[in-house]
Amino acid sequence: MNESDRDTGRAARSKRADARRNEEALLEAAAAVFATSGVEAPIRDIAAKAGIGTATIYRHFPTRADLIVAVYRHQVEVLAEAGPALLESSATPYAALGRWIDLFVDFVVTKQGLATVLQSDDPCFDPLHTYFLDRLVPVCTRLLDAAADSGEIRSDLDAYELMRGVGGICAGSGSNLRYDARRLVGLLIAGLRQPQ
Repeated sequence: MNESDRDTGRAARSKRADARRNEEALLEAAAAVFATSGVEAPIRDIAAKAGIGTATIYRHFPTRADLIVAVYRHQVEVLAEAGPALLESSATPYAALGRWIDLFVDFVVTKQGLATVLQSDDPCFDPLHTYFLDRLVPVCTRLLDAAADSGEIRSDLDAYELMRGVGGICAGSGSNLRYDARRLVGLLIAGLRQPQ
């Protein structure tokens, strides 16, 4: 391989990395706009938040459904990758579990804006729930197992049940200022602890 070929390879990898970062920034901007303004927010609002033109969004995501699916999948992936990272960086497995559940609450609350769309008749949204479960239940299971193995929580907990419970608590929040879903979820997680 000559020097020119190596330079071309490096440039292509750099371009791919830039493209991934740009797409990630776009998906983060779309998620933020969806959370505040709903999934029917104008594409120009997403473009402005991402600092790009609307044509760039349409080039990557020709339909709103494509963008919604990509945002949802991106958020699931961020949450899935956070579990192992938190186990590595947290003081205890229970602390990692608590922080991950906080991130899960953020995800569920953000997803509330997507709920109507995700329950629509559009078949492109059908696989998303399975994708969510396939990616996140094992992560939550790993966090629960680590915290149980360390003796910090009970060992008879099921990740799916816990995630459904957290989702149910978050579903009640809506616009009621007296309902603090995060505080209630915190009480639920505190209740998992083993008596010392």
